[in-house]
Amino acid sequence: MRDNKFGLFGGSAFALLCVISSFGQRPESGDPVIIQPGAPGQPSRVLASTTRPQLPQPSAKDIEFMQGMIMHHAQAVEMVDLIDSRSKSKEIRLIGARITQSQADEIAFMKRWLQSRGASISMAASHSHGHHSTANHVMPGMLTEKQMDALRKASGEEFDRLFLTGMIQHHEGALVMVKDLFDTSGAGQDAELFNFASDVDSGQRAEIRSMQTLLEKNRK
Repeated sequence: MRDNKFGLFGGSAFALLCVISSFGQRPESGDPVIIQPGAPGQPSRVLASTTRPQLPQPSAKDIEFMQGMIMHHAQAVEMVDLIDSRSKSKEIRLIGARITQSQADEIAFMKRWLQSRGASISMAASHSHGHHSTANHVMPGMLTEKQMDALRKASGEEFDRLFLTGMIQHHEGALVMVKDLFDTSGAGQDAELFNFASDVDSGQRAEIRSMQTLLEKNRK
């Protein structure tokens, strides 16, 4: 589950605080002493016991990436929802179950990440008052409405073929989004976001390989 990998605070926030709890280093009240290490050559500071670590400020690209990936994942879940009524392949159903579980968990994580930083979970809502609206913006790799309509109308082996080719396209788009994030100066520095995006990259690559193998097998 993603919840075990991505806690509420990233490691970069906790690096700022050091809690000293050994005997003889607590004040008479019994509260722990919290020390903030100083910059190189500067003394450390003792902070109030009520001090809480601050979340690192996300960049505009960080926010855009998470909002866009929610939209991206939502379409993948929509595609998988078609499997039960259109495919008899056990292998397709297994792939679909894995995608549904992983992407549903990731969507929940991304929503929490955005909300904890005071950002909208909707890309369209965030940009509706800007210079342009992204309500109709299509993320890399997302299927067009024409492709989705063809998938909805297909069944059996034809559905399996369209699903695999479409999902491979979809996953490759996610890899483009991750690369774009890490190629943007100042983006992807948040520890939780970095770990999440790295996991998305490795997970999507593994699923692409599995789907390509199955697609080749079904063509024979």
